[in-house]
Amino acid sequence: MSIPTLNSVVPVLASLDISKTIQFYCSVFGFAKIYEEPAVYGIVQRDAVQIHFWACSEKHIAENTACRVNVKEIDALYAEFQPKGVIHPNAPLQEKPWGTLEFGVLDEDGNLITFFEETQQD
Repeated sequence: MSIPTLNSVVPVLASLDISKTIQFYCSVFGFAKIYEEPAVYGIVQRDAVQIHFWACSEKHIAENTACRVNVKEIDALYAEFQPKGVIHPNAPLQEKPWGTLEFGVLDEDGNLITFFEETQQD
């Protein structure tokens, strides 16, 4: 009998306006648009990471949603995002006791995206 393996995860975040959200992720975070159905659903991708969006009219849902993205060369990514003014003031680049170097950003809808790189190996 084969053993199932989990390969990846794709976050689905709340969006108050699918078209605006996709534009923001493309222009600010460097993602590319994969799919857009205005007022319904959207998909963006950067490298191997996809993020999906569902249309939501309640901002408090997005403001209470987050995801984490594992990256390589986090210092370079931080340097890319820092001049754009999107680094969350409470989440600058810092080492965490659980073995990561990470920082957080907020999108225009209030979703928190934490980018992290593992610093400790098992």
